[in-house]
Amino acid sequence: MTTAAPIPNEPPQGDWADRMEQSVLDAALPLAPRLGWNGRLVRAACKANGLSEGDQELLLPNGARDLAALLSRRHDARALETLEATPAATLKMRQRIATAVSARMEAGAADLEATKRCAGFLALPTNADLGLSLAWESADVLWRWAGDMATDWNHYSKRTILSGILIPALTMRWFDGRDRAEAFVAARIENVMAFETWKVGKDFEAPLKRLTDTLSRLRYGTKAPENSG
Repeated sequence: MTTAAPIPNEPPQGDWADRMEQSVLDAALPLAPRLGWNGRLVRAACKANGLSEGDQELLLPNGARDLAALLSRRHDARALETLEATPAATLKMRQRIATAVSARMEAGAADLEATKRCAGFLALPTNADLGLSLAWESADVLWRWAGDMATDWNHYSKRTILSGILIPALTMRWFDGRDRAEAFVAARIENVMAFETWKVGKDFEAPLKRLTDTLSRLRYGTKAPENSG
């Protein structure tokens, strides 16, 4: 059985969807200050791109949540473009994180009014899960630029800590201005570095190991093997 050749010059479906997502986002940004970040905004931006309600459902099945994710990821990409001009290896770690967070804040500030509406949307209890997930994504992007190669529990702890800095820092940047946000970030980084210095030499996995051994004895009558597969 032969397979039909693709129609010449017809873009793959994925390419079309990617381009259309960005085009819808472009249309949404100037409308957001007036319409808010909601279903009305999504419909207006899709309509501006000639999309029917059926097309909209296929492209953005989660509506304003999908649009919020697109904006956050655009800001992540914009921050990385800025950071490319600064080799991370030339900076100390605290400088890397401060530089990365600053770049991410300014990436969002370029769409300030729309970003404010999106931030308010993500602050709603029904969208808190998405806000946390996007903050984790942003933290991962920034840590990778900073050169983090950890694959153990430090991989997750670093992103959790940076997410905890990013969420309030971004909110401060959108609503209170750059100076307050930068001061907040600097103070939080100092706190983290002090903690990192304090924990050197301390075995934080010891309580978990003791718990594992205890549970193993209760179940098997022996200590848990070093490599259980």
